[in-house]
Amino acid sequence: MKYMIVLYDGMADEPVPALGGKTPMEVAKKPVFDLLASRGEVGIVKTVADGLKPGSDVANLSVMGYDPAVYYTGRSPLEALSIGVDMKPTDIALRCNLVTLSDEENFEDKTMVDYSAGDISSEEAREIIASVEKHFGNDEFKFYPGVSYRHCLIWNNGTTDLGSMTPPHDISGRRIGEYLSKSENASKLIDMMKESFAFLSNHPVNLKRVAEGKRPANCIWLWGEGKKPMLEDFYSLYSKRGAVISAVDLLKGIGKGANMTVPTVEGATGYIDTNFVGKAQTAVEMLKDHDFVYLHFEAPDECGHRNEPENKVRAIELIDEKVLPIILEGLERYGDYKIMILPDHPTPIVTMTHSSEPVPYMIYHKNREIDSSVSSINEKTARSTGIYEEKGPNLIKHFFDENY
Repeated sequence: MKYMIVLYDGMADEPVPALGGKTPMEVAKKPVFDLLASRGEVGIVKTVADGLKPGSDVANLSVMGYDPAVYYTGRSPLEALSIGVDMKPTDIALRCNLVTLSDEENFEDKTMVDYSAGDISSEEAREIIASVEKHFGNDEFKFYPGVSYRHCLIWNNGTTDLGSMTPPHDISGRRIGEYLSKSENASKLIDMMKESFAFLSNHPVNLKRVAEGKRPANCIWLWGEGKKPMLEDFYSLYSKRGAVISAVDLLKGIGKGANMTVPTVEGATGYIDTNFVGKAQTAVEMLKDHDFVYLHFEAPDECGHRNEPENKVRAIELIDEKVLPIILEGLERYGDYKIMILPDHPTPIVTMTHSSEPVPYMIYHKNREIDSSVSSINEKTARSTGIYEEKGPNLIKHFFDENY
C-alpha cells in the first residue's frame, strides 16, 4: 500500500467579491480533484486547535500527525533544521524576512510594502544576508541564508519572551509602528531591523533591483522565534517510510526533524511559477523506496497573502493539470493506494492572512471507492457531508487505516 498527501497550502478561503462571491475552490476548474472527491471520503478537519496561532507550522505539523501542543517549539527552529543549523538547547531561532518598506523618515511610520521583497531571488538574497551577517554577526547573533526572502537568525542565549513579533505577511500595506514589539527583551532585535534599513537601502543588489524596476530588499524583519525542536521519528510513530517534498524550509525542516527523506527539486519556488511537474515526478520517484509521500505546494497561500484571487484560482488549477495526473499514474503502479488532498489552513483573500477555520479534506482509497455525494469539493460541499474531525493530528491515523 502506498500513501500520498497533496497539501495545497492556504487553499481554503471565504467568499471573494472579485470572484463573484465564490471561493477559489468553487471557481477553479479541477476535474481530477473533483473526480477523486466524488469517489472518496469528503469532510472537514480542524487543523489548528483553539488557542494556537494559525500558521503553516502548526497546521502542517497537525496534518502530518504531530500534535502541536506537544511538539511545537516555534516556526523558525524548523526552518533552521532545513538550512542545516545545528542549534544548541540555549539557542533561539528567528525567521529573518527580507522585506520592502516604504521610505518615510521615521521607521515607525513606514509601511509594509512587500513581505517578500518582490520575490527576491535566492542568489540576490544570499548577497544581502552575507552583508547583514558582516554588519551584525558576532558571538551573540548569526545569520544564515535560506530561500528567496526567507532566512534565519540564531540568537545565542536568547529568549522567546519577546512580546509580539508580528509576521510581515500579516501586515501588508499597513503602517508598521504598532506591530513592533515594545518588550525590552526584543529591543536589540528591533534596533537591528531599524539599522538594517539604513544600510540595505544603498546595498548594490538593491540599487540594481530599483534600476530594473524591482522592489528592494531594504530591511530585515525578525519573527517566528522558538527553541530547538524535538520531533519523534515518523517511522517510529506510524511504521511508514516517509518523504517530504516542498520548496519552503519550514516543511523541509519538519521532514528532516522527523527523519524523513527531503529531496531538493530544481525550480521549486514556493509560488505560482514553481516547478509543478518536477515536484510531481520527484514524488513518484520517492514512492519506489517510501511508503508515504507528503507533497506540499505553497502557491495558493502566497496568492492569498498577496490578494491575488485569479492567481490563487490558477494555482489550484495548475496542481490539477500538472501534478495530479502524474501522481495518480505513479500510484497505479503499486496496486492499492490512498491519496489525501487538503489545505493546511485557510488564507482568505479578503484578509490576506491565515485563519483557524476548519478546512475541507478528501481521502480516496483505490480499492474501497465510495459515493461521497459530492460532485465538486469546496468549503461548502465538504461541510455538507457532516463528516468532521475535531483533532487534526488524528486525521493521518484515519488515513493510514487500510480498512477505510
